[in-house]
Amino acid sequence: MKARTLLKAGTARLKASPAIDHWQPGREKIEAEILLIDINDGYEPEPTEQISKKKQRRFEEWIERRYTGEPIAHITGVTEFRGLDLIVEPGVFVPRDSSEWLAEQAVRRLRKRKHPVHVDLASGMGTIALAVAHEVPKAEVFGAELSDSGVKLARRNARHFKLHATFGAGDLFAPVPKRLRGKVHVITIHPPYVAKDELHDLPDEIKDWEPAHTLTDQSDDGLGLVRRTVHEAPDWLVKDGWLLMETDPDRARDVRKVMAAGGFRDVRSTKGGPIPITRVILGKRPR
Repeated sequence: MKARTLLKAGTARLKASPAIDHWQPGREKIEAEILLIDINDGYEPEPTEQISKKKQRRFEEWIERRYTGEPIAHITGVTEFRGLDLIVEPGVFVPRDSSEWLAEQAVRRLRKRKHPVHVDLASGMGTIALAVAHEVPKAEVFGAELSDSGVKLARRNARHFKLHATFGAGDLFAPVPKRLRGKVHVITIHPPYVAKDELHDLPDEIKDWEPAHTLTDQSDDGLGLVRRTVHEAPDWLVKDGWLLMETDPDRARDVRKVMAAGGFRDVRSTKGGPIPITRVILGKRPR
């Protein structure tokens, strides 16, 4: 079968999936292309190129797995994030392209520091921390994650890419070394912001495959961890240090209000990255 025929069939199958959140036009074709490239030894075949029956069967199997909502990264075992092909394992939150904007905002504020210090909270598999360590190699980077599996995967990726980033398991700031108190230039967090009663409304590809603690903090409004972070972060930041919080457009205003009420200065909402819908709320440490 020709590559373009296989790609067309795979795209149509993904478009028909009730488990996938079809929010981004053209995303199904992009995902089918990713799978086709992966089964084709890492290179994109020409539209008229004949795909072997063995590769065709593998592609069709992978399309069916994605049809059920299984994340692309679980199928291929890797995900690309700001130039890093990170190893991915089931049971750990799969990083999204949209989070690249959070990493970019952190990198911007760390590069200008003489001895930059970065702490990433709710770090998952360490995606933001690893990106910062890669792009600001002089920075001291620490990632704090609630789950042991996330920390193990973050450390595995750090070793794989020879990145200088440290990770610890624990709740919010609990695993962060005490010597960093008052010395952090940038704190980042992509907190779970889904209200506990809204979990059932999430697409199957999220609620059936992502760990529950990465989706909700079990608060009624989804802002429980946001409030805790705003309350605790000032003790860890330098005088002109920044807190960067990723959220979705629907909660951006509420997160801004929480940060402003907590005394943070110059609080504002930004959006950008490859999928410019993410909001990163920025604020400087209270005086």
